Amino acid sequence: MGSRASTLLRDEELEEIKKETGFSHSQITRLYSRFTSLDKGENGTLSREDFQRIPELAINPLGDQIINAFFPEGEDQVNFRGFMRTLAHFRPIEDNEKSKDVNGPEPLNSRSNKLVEESRQLEPTGTSMSAHCCIER
Repeated sequence: MGSRASTLLRDEELEEIKKETGFSHSQITRLYSRFTSLDKGENGTLSREDFQRIPELAINPLGDQIINAFFPEGEDQVNFRGFMRTLAHFRPIEDNEKSKDVNGPEPLNSRSNKLVEESRQLEPTGTSMSAHCCIER
């Protein structure tokens, strides 16, 4: 990683992301590696252009919608935490009742949060978003 060593994940940050998203330590590490490889500006964020350089997204008819999912209204950059939060919406729905912290927030991949995210991505034409792309290799 060379010059990117200063942007490595701290243990507490990794644990927070793990708790927030439900991804395992190894998944977060692998996705961090992918994130940094996409970060051509080496500034700790991804732009729309960084996503557009992913060949699978470039040829996907829903590529623009998938890319838009990573950028809240008016934002043009996404950091690693935002990247992970967005990817968490696409994780398979798990039996959240067993692992759900009754005092904590609802998991990002819960059925209700997936519906909220999907409705946020609906276009006026009624076309919904699909995340069938290869962000993670």
